[in-house]
Amino acid sequence: MAKKQQQGEMPRVPEFPASLFAWPALMAASVGEAFAASLGAPPAPVETAAARPVWTTPHRVRLQIGTMELRDFSTGERGVPVLICAPFALHCATIADFARGHSVVAALRESGVDRIHVTDWRSAEPDMRFLSIDNYLADLNVAVDEIGGPVDLIGLCQGGWMALTYAARFPHKVRRLVLAGAPVDIGAGQSNLSQMTIQIPLAAFEEFVGSQGGRVLGQRVLQIWGTALIADDARRVLQLPLDDDSNEMLELEARFREWYDLTVDLPGAYYLQVVSWLYQQNRLATGNFVALGRRIDLSALRHPIFLLGARDDEIVAPGQLFATASRVGTPREEIETATESCGHLALFLGAETIRNTWPRIARWLGEGTRVASEDA
Repeated sequence: MAKKQQQGEMPRVPEFPASLFAWPALMAASVGEAFAASLGAPPAPVETAAARPVWTTPHRVRLQIGTMELRDFSTGERGVPVLICAPFALHCATIADFARGHSVVAALRESGVDRIHVTDWRSAEPDMRFLSIDNYLADLNVAVDEIGGPVDLIGLCQGGWMALTYAARFPHKVRRLVLAGAPVDIGAGQSNLSQMTIQIPLAAFEEFVGSQGGRVLGQRVLQIWGTALIADDARRVLQLPLDDDSNEMLELEARFREWYDLTVDLPGAYYLQVVSWLYQQNRLATGNFVALGRRIDLSALRHPIFLLGARDDEIVAPGQLFATASRVGTPREEIETATESCGHLALFLGAETIRNTWPRIARWLGEGTRVASEDA
């Protein structure tokens, strides 16, 4: 039974289903929980998970820098290189290469994309607590230079706004842009996440970060919110049959739970900028976002864009993604859109989405390569 609010307490954050486990939804909810209870008290000890992220597709680590390992899944040297900007979120970058039949990387490779790379963002150590959005954009720039641009840039979820910002800041280094489930214009729609983030004052987020020594500790967030998943969460996200109890299905469910429980830590400075600039002030959509010393003007961006959204997205309202089309300067005939009848994480992990939509995206990227070759 829900506990009644006591006089003088902060209002409790509205509850939502446990399936909404994407950052910063858990973080926003955790801020509300902690603030209502005993925010500012020393956090309980958090044990770092011993498990390591599991990648599915063979690859090599091409580059190691302060904020990331650049993973190279390439099978050849043909075509324009693709860089997947993974979300720097509560969970790790293996969301791009989760399992056989549930891998964006594998779907692109099997559809003829030879050169694929993924940003595997490092969990923030204590000395990384002051890193900002600029630090991550600068290292993304290092990765692009290492690969050799221009690249086709694919942004997943939180990696989407970062990819869009990068393309606007360094337009000559990006050829085509894919945004999947990415929050861009927070004012163009409402989701549980954006409503929650706007309702909670920034001071509460700042105190939450301060209580954890200047970082957002992934395991601490799970401690506050709880790690239990409802029975059908994994199957709904992975788009698995609900009545199939084969060993293969059970193994996929177990792998999903392991992925969910393995978290990363975020620098407090970066996290607070995302909360304030992206969600509360909507700076990217309104032209007030400054990246590496320059104001980001989306209307000046002319790149071909593919927008992939989820009809039942609990984290990013479809309008927050699709409004990108009216914010950028890309001609309408060069903007492709697709809407899947699924929730947020199924865009990257769902068997049906992987099988049907990501090969379409690969073909779209390939068409651009052929047009460029003919023009040359």
